[in-house]
Order: sequence, then structure tokens, then C-alpha cells
Amino acid sequence: MSVQNVSFPSNGGQAHGYLQLPDSGTGPGVIVIQEWWGLTDHIADITRRLAAEGFVALAPDLYGGSTTHDAAEAQQLMTELPADRAAKDLSGAVDYLLAHDAVTSTTVGVIGFCMGGGFVLQLAADRSEQISAAVPFYGFPQDPADVAPRIRGAVQGHYATKDRIPLDAVRDLFGQLKNSELHVYDAGHAFLNDENLIGTYDPGAAKLAWSRAVTFLNKHLAR
Repeated sequence: MSVQNVSFPSNGGQAHGYLQLPDSGTGPGVIVIQEWWGLTDHIADITRRLAAEGFVALAPDLYGGSTTHDAAEAQQLMTELPADRAAKDLSGAVDYLLAHDAVTSTTVGVIGFCMGGGFVLQLAADRSEQISAAVPFYGFPQDPADVAPRIRGAVQGHYATKDRIPLDAVRDLFGQLKNSELHVYDAGHAFLNDENLIGTYDPGAAKLAWSRAVTFLNKHLAR
């Protein structure tokens, strides 16, 4: 399977991203939100893996083509991307998928990692009617008190014990969600990323978390 480069209207302009269709040609829609490194080969691989599971996967490019392997540059790129603007950009991806002929679901799912995990929860709040399944990996929203009451879809979280994100804050957030499950792994940040630049990839945790995520998306996205 090859990833397609696509463009779609978003936030008053044109957004770009990677789109991957399953071999069947149709399936439920899932948005994939990048880590702070940008739209890397790892994120492209996530879209392929989701397509292999039968989903139509779209990964929007939030950095306009920029990627990096330098943490300081990644921090700068993320800082220059305000959460509200990113959510508006991502909203166009929701509309694009729901209008796509290959998408069989009436709602979409969203999965994201690190920075993208926080945007998952923001988008699930902003487009609560259209997102029925949200899967954040080791990410936290800028304003949890704002997003928690507005999320209507189901949420499955994947977090790590050896991470900078305080688990007490994560548990408090998930305790406020109406339909959620929280999984915590004895691992480090970015444990799912097999191209991990910080050396914390954990094959066992990654395999278990991926299996849980796919099962969750299948459950909450009608085919």
C-alpha cells in the first residue's frame, strides 16, 4: 500500500496530508495526528497500519512540510502552532473524511501521539458530534477543564509511568469524561514509536497498546 498526498479545505485555506485507503477500498475514517517532530515516516507508517486494519486513515500536515530530528527545533515548531489554530486546521480533516467516498462511517475516529495526543482531546471536544472515538497517546490538552465537559465520544488513553506528564492530572481528566478507559504502561514517553529518537520504544507496551487501540476504534466506528 502506498500513501497518497492529498489537499483539502481547512481554516480558510488549503491543508495537506497523507491519506491511506485499505485494500478493500472503503472503511471507517480515522485521523492521525503527528508528534512534535512533524509528519514523519513513523506517522506515515501509522496510516498504513490503520489501513491494513481496514480504516481510511488521514494524517494532516500541521507544520506545512517541516519535519525535524532536533528536540529544540521540534519545541519551536510546536510553540509556533497554537492549539486553537491546530484544532481549526484539524477540523477540516474531519469534514474531508466524512465527505470522502471511501469512508463508510458517519463519524470519525482520531488518534494522536505526544503533541498530537493533546490535539486529539481538543478536536474531540470541538467536533464532539462527529468524533465518536478518540485515542490519545502520551499527550495532554492545554486546557483540560475546557475540553473535558465538551467531549461526547468514547476516549481511550495510553500513558506511561516514566514520562513528564503527571499521571494524577491524567487520571483526574479521565475521571471527568463520560465514556473513557485509561491504560498506563511501565514505559517511557513515545513508547509506541519504533523510530523513537529518545530511546524509549517498548515493543511489548507498543504491541499491547496498538491492539487495544484498533479494537477500540472498531468498536466505536460503525462500518
